[in-house]
Amino acid sequence: MDCENTCNCIQNIRILYMDWSCYGGKDMKQTLLACGAKVSFYPFNPRTDRNAPAFEEDFGSAIRSFSPQFVFSFNYFPVISKVCNALEVTYVSWVYDNPLVSLYSYTLANSCNRVFLFDRQEYLFFQGNGIPTVHYLPLAAAPGRLKTDFSQAPVSHKYAADVSFVGSLYTEPKHRLYERVKNLPDRTRGYLDAIMQAQKQVYGASFLEDLLTEEILSDLRKAYPCPPNSDGVETESYLYSNYFLLRHVTAMERAELIREIGKNYPLQLYTNDTSYTCPGCVNHGPADYYRESPYIFRHSRINLNITLRSIKSGIPLRAFDIMGSQGFLLTNYQEDFADCFTPGQDYVYYSDVEDLMAKIEYFLCHEKERAEIARTGYEEILRHHTYEHRIPVLFGA
Repeated sequence: MDCENTCNCIQNIRILYMDWSCYGGKDMKQTLLACGAKVSFYPFNPRTDRNAPAFEEDFGSAIRSFSPQFVFSFNYFPVISKVCNALEVTYVSWVYDNPLVSLYSYTLANSCNRVFLFDRQEYLFFQGNGIPTVHYLPLAAAPGRLKTDFSQAPVSHKYAADVSFVGSLYTEPKHRLYERVKNLPDRTRGYLDAIMQAQKQVYGASFLEDLLTEEILSDLRKAYPCPPNSDGVETESYLYSNYFLLRHVTAMERAELIREIGKNYPLQLYTNDTSYTCPGCVNHGPADYYRESPYIFRHSRINLNITLRSIKSGIPLRAFDIMGSQGFLLTNYQEDFADCFTPGQDYVYYSDVEDLMAKIEYFLCHEKERAEIARTGYEEILRHHTYEHRIPVLFGA
């Protein structure tokens, strides 16, 4: 589908866009405007409470004034759905986070909703529980923006790398929730550490939530209370497994893989935790998503994706950005890749640490094959996985 056909689908559609600083925001706004949608931007604070009378009144006035056919936001916000449902306006939400506890709000079942989840397993969970307002839609790339002038010699030299990783290590204080849980009984701490080590060895399945028995939950509750929302159906086991344990598993995994790679190959790391060090790794600090990441992805011979473990089967946005930048992607196994790409042709996945190291060695020694995979992955993005391809699905055109 080309941009002209997309424009025909959404031209003159009135969209009230909830405008906040989020991944994909600039790309989505530019695509909607380029394709002729009538877009009004409403500044939004994603921390707005689920019940916020002042916001609800102002937002309702904005809807009445603009008379949109759709309200759109990245991620799902119950308070937006509440107002849209009352005013009978379709609320389109495209979710790129997992976990996202707001999805467990009672408002998810509102008839105004069209909520698109990038994680197929998450979508199947809600569908299986009788929620008809959720749909499955992978994320996308913006190759027009990502196709910068890669020929600039100083820029190319600055970002050249054999292996690079761009992303959080989940060692930053805001992510270290498990480490805040103090005074657990030794048996409980040992049990949790053991099941997290087991989860770290398994790709393609997440089982921690099912292993949190009532006895374990009771100990966690006493040590660090994490009560569910009163207007939602999320469970304590969901909250502890996804926000505490799986983030800790991700932190352990990313540190382990970075250390292992650094023993054998020079690794360029771009992350918020500027204090992190390990032999063989150069920590550059965070990379600007728009100004720097495309150059890193294009000029790294191997771009590593290590998926946050609470993402059950979905393809992270990082993977789309790498391929959309004409970069070579080496990723852990995620089931949803099979919906969009062909392994060994568009990207490469690894199954464990040994497999990762073997594939790094292989593709650093087989430049032509590596470049061909990067090329075909990029071409597949152009054919099927841009914002122009997703917009007709989102807005029902």
